[in-house]
Amino acid sequence: MGLFDRLKGDDAPRVAFFGIDGVPYSLIDEHPDVFPNLTELKESGAAGPIDSIVPPESSACWPALTTGVNPGETGVYGFQDREVGSYDTYVPMGRDVQATRLWDRITDEGRDATVLNVPVTFPPQRNVQRMVSGFLSPGVDKAAYPDDLRDHLQDTNYRIDVNAKLGHDDDKTEFVEDAHKTLERRYEAFSHYVEQDDWDLFFGVFMTTDRVNHFLFKDYEQDGEYQEEFFDFYRQVDEYLGKLRDQLDDDVTMVVASDHGFTTLDYEVHFNEWLAEEGWLDFAEDDHSELGDISEDTEAYSLIPGRFYINLEGREPNGGVSEDDYEDVRADLKEKLENLEGPNGNKVADRVVTREDAFRGDHSDIAPDLVVIPNHGFDLKAGFKGSDDVFGVGPRNGMHSFDNATLLVDDADARINDADLYDIAPTILDLMDHDYDRTEFDGSSLV
Repeated sequence: MGLFDRLKGDDAPRVAFFGIDGVPYSLIDEHPDVFPNLTELKESGAAGPIDSIVPPESSACWPALTTGVNPGETGVYGFQDREVGSYDTYVPMGRDVQATRLWDRITDEGRDATVLNVPVTFPPQRNVQRMVSGFLSPGVDKAAYPDDLRDHLQDTNYRIDVNAKLGHDDDKTEFVEDAHKTLERRYEAFSHYVEQDDWDLFFGVFMTTDRVNHFLFKDYEQDGEYQEEFFDFYRQVDEYLGKLRDQLDDDVTMVVASDHGFTTLDYEVHFNEWLAEEGWLDFAEDDHSELGDISEDTEAYSLIPGRFYINLEGREPNGGVSEDDYEDVRADLKEKLENLEGPNGNKVADRVVTREDAFRGDHSDIAPDLVVIPNHGFDLKAGFKGSDDVFGVGPRNGMHSFDNATLLVDDADARINDADLYDIAPTILDLMDHDYDRTEFDGSSLV
């Protein structure tokens, strides 16, 4: 609903959604001094931890959050997906999302949406009032629509993402400074278009929170060198969210959510190295770097994060496992994954989920056969160039978690108990008085 509609007397309720990628609810709940504004929102509305999805990876999570359905419906399972009937892989973009987005439902009924910096939305849609794509976009010049949005963002030095490579340095000073600059530009853009007041649905995502967590989360949890910088960053996040809330009119409900939780990273687990050492994965030649280099003797391979595929005859081009042997091979792999321990003696897997339990829909033909949900501390990798060791340590000290994602709704009647990511889309639609078929979603409204 635009400003002209409200002047005509159309008073349909509106929603402003602000994503804080990767922020665990416990961080907010345990530090009210760092988050006074979100704490006030929590106390006046409803708030709580929610579960993410399988797998808890941003490229899969944001399509699920914005559609309310699982990867079997969205067609996006992670940062890298496999082509049907091929070993070719690709990085999913916005056009690969096969389910209906929230803002498409809103625009289809003649209302307006402003969509800023949502991951996996490139290229920007032309049927939306205004959109700048987020994570995986090449740059503002190609990621923003219409032209006046692109021009404004370029004039104000808008930044789609932080320079994550700076986080690889032992000295995190430049990384922290870059994170603050990116956060500030994001807030300025959000504030500007919130003030435009010509939208019914405002949907914007702060991605920098995820980046800071990847490189500073252990400092936060274990009183590390950059703990105070971590808290200073989040004080700024909270201040900006408080200012945005103050800008909203009375007919707008504010919703704040993350797509997954976060925890300290102790070990990277290079699963294709493990598969090779255990005899599950073999390559056609010594010089290998991609999925297409595996041999027909391979029984299983992995894609990030923790997705396992049986090299099935008739499905994979050089499948070495017959359909008759599929269930036995998968069960054997599942058992070995469940029993795998890290160098610290802890189990790597919290649980191993089958494709039948995790995914449903018309686009499940590229679904993994198994997905490992890791215990806290184990970050799951899956390159094809080979690794020196199965367990290693990289530049990151924080990792995604399935549990402990965040949801806050500025509505005291909302209930946030046993909720998950799929509940957010129908909740927003209910808050906007938008009619929908409840069977279309894997979640249900919390209001």
